Amino acid sequence: MDTNLGLYFLSEAVGTAMLILLGCGVVANVVLKGTKGNGGGTLMINWGWGLAVYAGVLVSVYSGAQLNPAVSLGLLTAGSITAAQFFTAVAAQLVGAVIGAVLCWLAYKEHFDLEEDPANKLGVFSTGPANRSYAWNFITEVIATFVLVFVIFAFANSGVAEIGVPGGLGALTALPVALLVVGIGASLGGPTGYAINPARDLGPRIAHAILPIKGKGSSDWAYSWVPVAGPLVGGLLAALAAPVLLAVAV
Repeated sequence: MDTNLGLYFLSEAVGTAMLILLGCGVVANVVLKGTKGNGGGTLMINWGWGLAVYAGVLVSVYSGAQLNPAVSLGLLTAGSITAAQFFTAVAAQLVGAVIGAVLCWLAYKEHFDLEEDPANKLGVFSTGPANRSYAWNFITEVIATFVLVFVIFAFANSGVAEIGVPGGLGALTALPVALLVVGIGASLGGPTGYAINPARDLGPRIAHAILPIKGKGSSDWAYSWVPVAGPLVGGLLAALAAPVLLAVAV
């Protein structure tokens, strides 16, 4: 498949920026002081992230809307994308995630200034565990991301989704993936806040570290490896399991 890597990069960067802008945006709306959505609750965040995925997928058709290094790793393992496409996608996802997080901060700048709790400010950008236990937090992220990538392969098997296939997306193709993200958040998001995407956590955490956010506190780098390593392992395991458990050649 002849794919222009420059356009491939742009597609993934734009899609991931949209994902993070809207996803971090719903968290900001719920947790920051004085917003219209303050106190909206976990389900509001789950649905916001699901719709963020929907929007991100729709604007990144060219690259197949991977938007997630764990998904990209699964596709690489399955032979659905090349090594060049993988590294291009991951770089673009990280860049897009930083940009999306910065835009979210700009949109909520006054509310970041009003918010007194540094943990709430960091929570807009990146995930954190309800109970800090690195091994169990890691396992949670592995399981949740396995579900994400495994079910995406199942969608592809049933002809619903063609994630990773440039130009292979229709408008409704994004819907099952969006609903899957809502479901994962509602069911498995409790222990860690369900990063299920290394770029989704690492990019905004970098933005949090470099932005001049009033009273922001620590970026919690001690935890940052969990939402990176856990999803990558989960995505890899899903790609290895899919040909056996779904009885398909992926």
